[in-house]
Amino acid sequence: MVDFQVQTDNPKCKKLVEKLTSSGRRTQEIFQSIEEDDWYQQVYSEGANWSVYHILAHFAASEASIIRLIKIILQGHKGVPEGFDIDAFNERDVNCFAKLPNNLILQRFLERREETIQFLLELNDSDLAIEGRHPWLGVVPIEEMIKLLYRHNQIHQRDIRKVLAY
Repeated sequence: MVDFQVQTDNPKCKKLVEKLTSSGRRTQEIFQSIEEDDWYQQVYSEGANWSVYHILAHFAASEASIIRLIKIILQGHKGVPEGFDIDAFNERDVNCFAKLPNNLILQRFLERREETIQFLLELNDSDLAIEGRHPWLGVVPIEEMIKLLYRHNQIHQRDIRKVLAY
């Protein structure tokens, strides 16, 4: 993962970049430490019964989809429609990675995280304050959507560690 030298006077942006960078590094460390036999260990028993592999695919997919969402909100759109089915969307997105090897999915996640950070460096406080509808959070400022990118991963990583007893 690239170490970003934050060139901004914006303290909010700087903190978000630091959190996204450290979270990305932590995600990389966790998934690189997973033993081959553990990749298909089931983590969730509800819904689609995601394994460790599926969660990594979810990270790569959601990183890109949230930035797409933020970009359309910045263009004046409201965000996802009310009643948006996040579970169905996540299933479709995760299935796009179904045949890729673990290391390639991790690489895609890291590339997308770097793109997220580069994009964030272009935003200002007024951009971060714009509200839109996020599929899980509801109507919130863009800043909260960005924070969820690293918080979301922390939640899933905690669940992986519980199942694998790491």
